[in-house]
Amino acid sequence: MKKLIVTGSSGLVGSEVCKHFDKLGWKIYGIDANQRAVFFGEKGDTRWNQARLEKELNAFTHVELDIRDREGVLKTIKDIAPDAIVHTAAQPSHDRAADIPFDDFDTNAVGTFNMLEATRQYSTNIPFVHLSTNKVYGDAPNRIPMVELETRWDYAAEKYLTGIAEDFTIDQSKHSLFGASKVAADICVQEYGRYFDMPTCVLRGGCLTGPNHTGVELHGFLSYLVKCNLDGTQYTVFGYKGKQVRDNIHSYDISRFIEEFIKAPRVAEVYNLGGGKDNTCSILEAFKIAEKYSGKPMNYVYSDKNREGDHICYYSDLRKMKAHYPDWDITISLDETIRQIVESWKTRLVEQEG
Repeated sequence: MKKLIVTGSSGLVGSEVCKHFDKLGWKIYGIDANQRAVFFGEKGDTRWNQARLEKELNAFTHVELDIRDREGVLKTIKDIAPDAIVHTAAQPSHDRAADIPFDDFDTNAVGTFNMLEATRQYSTNIPFVHLSTNKVYGDAPNRIPMVELETRWDYAAEKYLTGIAEDFTIDQSKHSLFGASKVAADICVQEYGRYFDMPTCVLRGGCLTGPNHTGVELHGFLSYLVKCNLDGTQYTVFGYKGKQVRDNIHSYDISRFIEEFIKAPRVAEVYNLGGGKDNTCSILEAFKIAEKYSGKPMNYVYSDKNREGDHICYYSDLRKMKAHYPDWDITISLDETIRQIVESWKTRLVEQEG
């Protein structure tokens, strides 16, 4: 039985990867220390997802480990001797990073370096997949000429009508401290691939989402929006008239791409992983879809101040991913994704009340 290590296994993407590869017959070792609860408080707690994995999967072992624990990481990878590693663990909020800069950098940059070096010491032949972020581009996408439409912003330049490609600049822009720590990790993953000829992969995620997301205000756009809609919490729109655009990709489609990469790995590759233009929405448009499936009006207020380093419009150009892995494509639409998130939060809110 092949063995897979998944860091951040109780999070949205990590848990979906665990579930996907469990169905493929792999033995899963999930590394997680519930740091989301430390970063975001009780509302960010993911122990419920850990318990779900332990109950539902056929061959899952939880490993309680903080990736900042260098000796622990070195020993764990050596002892497990995996056939592949998927690294999703992170401090994920560019807003929160400014309040906890050492925790952010030590988790995102140093933690990733710990994982890379432990992998190299064990084997330079196994695939290493790293979940990066589109925040490595900083706010440079905001310099692209845009057009304001009724409910959204969009690119005016023809070059970008298919989205942002992987050769877009990461320089001379404001990233947020989170974006900077993720740039450091991103470059290290590429460098280990090039320098040591390791099959490493960087996935620069857009809005990664799905029904198992524990969304909070500082991270988890669609999940948190839906939760606010259902429980009546007032949602704050930060700047850009609520017309800021994101591309959203379901965690299932992320897992499917990771499967394709592990089956046919490449060295030091970078992909912009998002829903593409077809799965984009603005905040205002997301309100309407959520309301359609919940039957409840959105309770929100508007703040003129946008988030530091935030994108006015961002969606991923998926052409490179599809060219390298033609068997992969987006399979879950934005509407269906939001419907699933609504149903998931309905169940979880009832359980929390009980």
